[in-house]
Amino acid sequence: MAGNVGMGGVWRNLRADRAVLDNRLEPGTVRRVLGFARPHRSLITGFLALMAIDAVLVVVTPLLTKYVVDDGILAGDLSLVIWLCATMAVVALVNALLGVLSGWISSRIGEGLIYDLRVQVFAHVQRLPLAFFTRTQTGALVSRLNNDVVGAQRAFTSTLSNTVSSLITVLVVGATMMTLSWQVTVLCLLLFPLLLVTSRWVGSRLAGLTRRQMDGNAVLATGMTERFNVGGALLLKLFGRREEEDVAFAVNAARVRDLGIQIALLTRVFSMAMMLVPALATALVYGVGGWLVIEGRFTLGTLTALGLLLLRLLTPLQSLSNVRIDVMTALVSFERVFEVLDLPSSIRERPDAVVLPREAGLVEFDRVRFTYPRADEVSLASLETVSPAAADVRSGLGGEVLHDITFSAGPGQMIALVGPSGAGKTTITHLVARLYDVSGGAVRVGGHDVRDVTLQSLEDLVGYVTQDAHLFHDTIRANLLYARPDAEETEVWAALESAQIAALVRSLPDGLDTVAGDRGYRLSGGERQRLAIARLLLKAPSIVVLDEATAHLDSESEAAVHRALDAALEGRTALVIAHRLSTVRHADLILVVDQGRVVQSGTHVDLLATGGTYADLYATQFAPGTPAA
Repeated sequence: MAGNVGMGGVWRNLRADRAVLDNRLEPGTVRRVLGFARPHRSLITGFLALMAIDAVLVVVTPLLTKYVVDDGILAGDLSLVIWLCATMAVVALVNALLGVLSGWISSRIGEGLIYDLRVQVFAHVQRLPLAFFTRTQTGALVSRLNNDVVGAQRAFTSTLSNTVSSLITVLVVGATMMTLSWQVTVLCLLLFPLLLVTSRWVGSRLAGLTRRQMDGNAVLATGMTERFNVGGALLLKLFGRREEEDVAFAVNAARVRDLGIQIALLTRVFSMAMMLVPALATALVYGVGGWLVIEGRFTLGTLTALGLLLLRLLTPLQSLSNVRIDVMTALVSFERVFEVLDLPSSIRERPDAVVLPREAGLVEFDRVRFTYPRADEVSLASLETVSPAAADVRSGLGGEVLHDITFSAGPGQMIALVGPSGAGKTTITHLVARLYDVSGGAVRVGGHDVRDVTLQSLEDLVGYVTQDAHLFHDTIRANLLYARPDAEETEVWAALESAQIAALVRSLPDGLDTVAGDRGYRLSGGERQRLAIARLLLKAPSIVVLDEATAHLDSESEAAVHRALDAALEGRTALVIAHRLSTVRHADLILVVDQGRVVQSGTHVDLLATGGTYADLYATQFAPGTPAA
């Protein structure tokens, strides 16, 4: 199998990767973690109080046992035995009730923390620029939102409770044992530094391995996310790459497996140390304690109590020895979540931003220049799974893609953008909705620079229909109401009628409640486009952007979509990208874009008469003798 390692390979990997595994946490991580705990401080205080009470009760039963043996059984006092045993039962019941209550509080804290982290990460990611999503792998991002958030939550449940409870228990039990026999207690405790040494050795390596395992799981999740949707599955079946996909997945899975083996081996070494030291301590207690009982130095009840207390001391000591590992693992999860939260958004709203009126429809480009942001400005390498060889590419500067773009479009006007693929047409339309910020010049809507207006008012003003209309895996109704949740049923049907798809929706068994399928794949391309237009009509924006809205449709579907578009564009400012020049012949202004520049502008008739790029494109699409109309 790919990546298979033996025992020797595991140890070689541990030694070779020492620099990587011995990770250092970013400064301020612990402080930020405590900040997330602040809203839950009352619950945490109550939780810690319960842990303290529970830890104190640990010594009660062993001490009662001492008196049961010495003053009850050996003295022949049956009533005392009964009374002391009843007290033990009450203590056990109280312990059980405390366990249930502390478990409930622990879950409140843990689930509350998961909620806070998920909501913050989700809200932050939604506000990141489009450039972030063009580079980030979906599976890696979802892994941060799920697996790492859950890993961080453990810091405030199991890790916190175990640490506090164990610390108090060790102090109380240790003090009690010292009062019974300081000699036996000291001999036992001398063995436990071995656990601390082992824990430090394991913890320094386990944090790095855990981080790499999380990254590996994110890679697996990304691969499955991309291939288990309809589009990915269709691509795989059409190209027949099953064997290659199997091998690639197996290689990545093998890396995760090998990391799991290394983690398991380190954990096992630590577990063996935790089993060996307590066994030696138990032998010391009964060996030395038994000799002292025989010598008459203390009673059998004292020896019994020491043995029981030792058993109650072992678990918290083991837990404290493991704290470094648990804390480092939890902090790694927090750090990975903070990486996403710390990624700044390049599209920010100014404090004094202007609210655009709904009727604002004037779009102006004033000597606009644009360069795509560098990858290290908008994304994280760990979310892209970028290879070391690509590091220079990530940080390198890209060239300017738009140069001195100037034009304007008003309400009721259609501006067509034509030109070869990669000329910059879609980039121009993205600047209208401020999906990116210009590098020079200005884009104005309603007379205001888009950088000076509120994002919400700009988003309300601009509507898009793209070449590949996206539909959620939800009902047709939900997909339409995404544009305007408060729309009435009559308005929904009116939009469907205008989009030339109402008859189809009525013919479906579940009508508006029909599930569109993953990305709308249960519908044809033309049907998806018309639903996207219906969604646009419900939104009723003043500015409409159509990016190849009729590309790849058959003639019948294209005709239906064009009829729908006539309704969508009426009275609105329209920017239309089209490769099919027949669809933009009647545009008020046609801009011919090539290599990021407007090389020609004018009406269809004027551009044909002038010749040049537009005339060449038109001649390529229409054979000699084909009527232009």
